[in-house]
Amino acid sequence: QVQLVESGGGLVQPGGSLRLSCVASRGVFIAMGWYRQAPGKQRELVATITSLGRENYADSVKGRFTISRDNAKNTVYLQMNSLKPEDTAVYYCNAAVTKFSSYWGQGTQVTVST
Repeated sequence: QVQLVESGGGLVQPGGSLRLSCVASRGVFIAMGWYRQAPGKQRELVATITSLGRENYADSVKGRFTISRDNAKNTVYLQMNSLKPEDTAVYYCNAAVTKFSSYWGQGTQVTVST
């Protein structure tokens, strides 16, 4: 069984930065990424990156967030800058084995507030 362990969440003021990390215990993944779910809302895509380094971002985070990946370490990162209160959510790591099969992390809380 593959385990994804996330870290780096927390409380930050608007305009601040956080860096999320997600380590997979084992496996080879065609893509890894981050999703988020705010209270009362559906889970949504934040950013993904393929094994070849192709990145994809939600429009709401383009220019502020950067996803990166270390294939050797089975780790994906999300650098979040210029954070806004509307970025507050639980952030989930995802690792896709195929287009139809993936694993999820347990989630890490990000709160943007004064």
